[in-house]
Amino acid sequence: MTHDPLFGHNGNRTLHAPLLKGALHRYIIDAMEEQPDNLLDSSRHLLAQFVNGKVGEYAKGRQIPLSRYEQDKLTEELVDELVGFGPLETLLRDPSVTEILVNGPQRIFIERKGVLQHSDLRFIDDAHLLRVIQRILAPVGRRLDESSPMVDARMPDGSRINAVIPPVAIDGPALSVRKFRKDMLKSADLLASGSLDKAMLEFLELAVSRRCNILVSGGTGTGKTTMLNMLSQVISPAERIVTIEDTAELQLKHDHVVRLETRPPNADGYGEVAARDLVRNALRMRPDRIILGEIRGVEVLDVLMAMNTGHDGSMTTLHANNAQDALLRLESLVGMSGLQVAERTLRQTVCSAIDVVIQLIRLADGRRCISEILEVVALRDNQYVTNTLFKLQRDGAHTFVREAVNPGGEKLLNIL
Repeated sequence: MTHDPLFGHNGNRTLHAPLLKGALHRYIIDAMEEQPDNLLDSSRHLLAQFVNGKVGEYAKGRQIPLSRYEQDKLTEELVDELVGFGPLETLLRDPSVTEILVNGPQRIFIERKGVLQHSDLRFIDDAHLLRVIQRILAPVGRRLDESSPMVDARMPDGSRINAVIPPVAIDGPALSVRKFRKDMLKSADLLASGSLDKAMLEFLELAVSRRCNILVSGGTGTGKTTMLNMLSQVISPAERIVTIEDTAELQLKHDHVVRLETRPPNADGYGEVAARDLVRNALRMRPDRIILGEIRGVEVLDVLMAMNTGHDGSMTTLHANNAQDALLRLESLVGMSGLQVAERTLRQTVCSAIDVVIQLIRLADGRRCISEILEVVALRDNQYVTNTLFKLQRDGAHTFVREAVNPGGEKLLNIL
């Protein structure tokens, strides 16, 4: 018997619903492209009638046994995809999908378990994709047009999006969606996945409880925000926390949290609220700890000053290739801000502000884990003196084995 991928392998032709829905989605989009009028601009009732007819036509042509209930249910789901967030509706509801990357209307990629794969779903054309992007942006009031072709925003469920359109995006609109986890990962989840081990966890919990200033560094998608969330769970509920982010992602389960978010300028170029403004304002809000989602620019010096002036236990993230580079990148960001600070003074400020650097990486199989935990000990001969507490090393079999390297150094012995 010839195997039909829309059905199971057994003889009773059990319907494979996800494959059928994907095939129907492509079939209906092809049919809509042949219509003289744009059905997406018509009423939902007329669109549902068209889709229902095409579902019945497809099922009859392929001799697929569909009950009236199954046909109506498929119709409703397909209409939701077309008039809601399009093909993203299915992906947004799929808990196994963590990121969605749209490279123009015909190419959609998804991330599952840290690995990117191509999806069969697609948009009708550039206009369809652009309409979906505008629907996503409508509730948050963000602007996207030729004069402002790039945007960062947050979806109603908390997922973070970035969209780029022509003329900046040459091959059509591009969209990136990092999905919001409703169930925040806990330390037990990170232990189970191998992101860290028990010795690391015990050290980090102690460092947070003893109010060490922590810098989490790593590349894009290595889990820096997840690590901040995990570390925040150790903070005492009695402490007042102020968070500052470009797009709110942190999920702090505390009663005493003030969440601040930056704001881009309006159409006239006014009204911008930068991270630096929020850091300065946070200092007037009597915070016990300040958590900055990510250091990106001129706010770096304000954050370092806050860590040096009584706001111990603060945390932030930074893009860097390794823990040592993270310290140098802090210096670079200060230099890019245009502020003239003597090198020794700047390094002394960084050394006094940062106690622990946690470096994260993403392995080839998609797993995220801690590659190194570094403590910043002192400044000698104008060079950082650091102590590697934990390090991830590759052996001859290309497996990863952690080893503790001289845990507890001069600086942390005094703090802890």
